[in-house]
Amino acid sequence: MTGFDERLLTRNGLAARQLAVLLLNHEPDTRLPRVRDFAVELGVGNGTVQAALQLLENAQAIETTARGHLGTFLVRSDRSILWRLSGLGTLLAAMPLPYSRRYEGLATGLRSAFEAAGAPFAITFMRGAGARTTALLEGKVDLVVLSRFAADRLIEEHPVELVADLGPATYVGAHGLLLRHGTTPGTPGLRVAVDHASEDQRMLAERAFAGRADIKWVEASYMQLRELFEHGLADATVWNLDEVQGRLGPGVDVLPLGDEVTRDLALRNSRAAIIGRTEGAKALGAVRDSLDLSVVTTLQSEVLNGERTPSY
Repeated sequence: MTGFDERLLTRNGLAARQLAVLLLNHEPDTRLPRVRDFAVELGVGNGTVQAALQLLENAQAIETTARGHLGTFLVRSDRSILWRLSGLGTLLAAMPLPYSRRYEGLATGLRSAFEAAGAPFAITFMRGAGARTTALLEGKVDLVVLSRFAADRLIEEHPVELVADLGPATYVGAHGLLLRHGTTPGTPGLRVAVDHASEDQRMLAERAFAGRADIKWVEASYMQLRELFEHGLADATVWNLDEVQGRLGPGVDVLPLGDEVTRDLALRNSRAAIIGRTEGAKALGAVRDSLDLSVVTTLQSEVLNGERTPSY
């Protein structure tokens, strides 16, 4: 360990780590709270706060200047050093499997945006919103990427928070009604493929065929759709067109979704949302205001257009 690391183990060092978390939310050239205000928030003495600030300056995490009666101002901060000293660790985010360019672009953009915000960031890929949600609630990951529709339901039911909504077409491009050639949406006894691991897909399929007692549900994933249609084992489904692009044979027709409610659900499903646990508020607060969402959408568009190689 270095001398500075050893000092982090002292009372002053612990205060420095706590101050590092707070200072992640301060921009350069802004006035800092008074020493006694920091002391009250951290539950320590004024001298401990002053020593902690000096430790952070010695580590080149921050640079401050006193401006007389105006107070102390933050001249410069290195977010990567502050984050390391804070002890918040690497943020682990769970995303859908990167089977489409859209998801590859999303992963590329998220990694770049979080790293630009000074937060070490890693991605794990999990199929199914349910699996990602469970991992978040069990504390196995810090963040999850879901559709805004699934995120809203999660927020209503559990102690989680919305970190960011990335806007339309960031999660999926569009959903469509897939029909085996020769069938129509009104054909009696339709066998409709549904993936119960995907809350979004299930809800859209059930909405599109609501009120139909004759529907027969067939459990399936996107990898099975072509085979199911080719062998006459399924007649229809509503699916994310990013998933099935290039996977469907010539015997499948793609139609737009029908009623306004279904289209509204599809729009909410198209928006990528980032969710985090409320109990992890320190880490979320440290990045929320510094996260440049335009970096995410810009890099995602570049990957989608073939202008950038995915990197995540």
